[in-house]
Amino acid sequence: MTFRDSPPIIKDYINYIRTVKGKSDKTADNYFRDLHLFFRFIKFHKGLTDGTKTIEEIDISDIDVKLLKSITFDDVNEFIYYLHSERNNNEKSRARRISALRSFFRFYTINKPIISINPVEELESPKIRKSLPKYLSLEESIKLLGAVDGQFKERNFAIITLFLNCGLRLSELCSININDLNFDERVFKVRGKGNKERIVYLNDACVSALQAYLKVRLAMTSAEKQALFISRNDKRINPRSVELMVENMLKKAGLSGQGYTVHKLRHTAATLMYQHGNVDIRVLQQVLGHENLGTTEIYTHLSSSQLKKASESNPLANIKSDRTED
Repeated sequence: MTFRDSPPIIKDYINYIRTVKGKSDKTADNYFRDLHLFFRFIKFHKGLTDGTKTIEEIDISDIDVKLLKSITFDDVNEFIYYLHSERNNNEKSRARRISALRSFFRFYTINKPIISINPVEELESPKIRKSLPKYLSLEESIKLLGAVDGQFKERNFAIITLFLNCGLRLSELCSININDLNFDERVFKVRGKGNKERIVYLNDACVSALQAYLKVRLAMTSAEKQALFISRNDKRINPRSVELMVENMLKKAGLSGQGYTVHKLRHTAATLMYQHGNVDIRVLQQVLGHENLGTTEIYTHLSSSQLKKASESNPLANIKSDRTED
């Protein structure tokens, strides 16, 4: 079902989170799909179908306020159980769908109050096991940069340099325009999640890599005059092309098969800044464009060498007993 064919109850909410809340298209699309699945399940669960269709085939164009008012905590709980038992959704996926439902029902009980009881108000999210972010070591990062070569060497080197030094998201890098760059002030603008702009500062490595690439870029006759990074087809580079390029460079550097991806380069930048640059966690939050400090705190993990060093630097580390055993 397309957005145009969706029931007004869903369309009104999605328009709200896009225009008023400023959620990104990706978030809005995810919530759109989550709500469609939820209401298909609700119709199936409440016996409002003829029983001959799968959940994906159930029509929800007729859902209305009456159905909304009939939804209970138990109905929602059954949906979460269905996600776990039938669709094998992990904790993170289930938590995201719960977040979508919380936001949706909050909208219709507070912002546009057409129902009086919020059935998900007391619903708890599954506990997500936090794993340490995977990242390249300083030596591996240098090795990756040294492996960049080929026809698009200047472009690819500039892309990887920005990832490793600025901690950009993939979508942010692809959206950079030439006029976003300001070499006099050594900054550039990026559009992050929710289309929010932030300023990113350029260090010497970034300035050098970008200026070398711009000599090549400005000689191109691409119709995409504003786009900074251009593909082999003379169009703004797309995220998948960047992913494939990074995978290829990781392979050339002998770093493939270790779980490294474009997003891991963002993890790498954050980790190197925190571990080697002594960057304050709140400063790192601004650098990465995180809305919540809690998201940034995952980068405060310590390497085993740092833990060992901390233990050895204890002022009591060399105090030993004078007693000897008989």
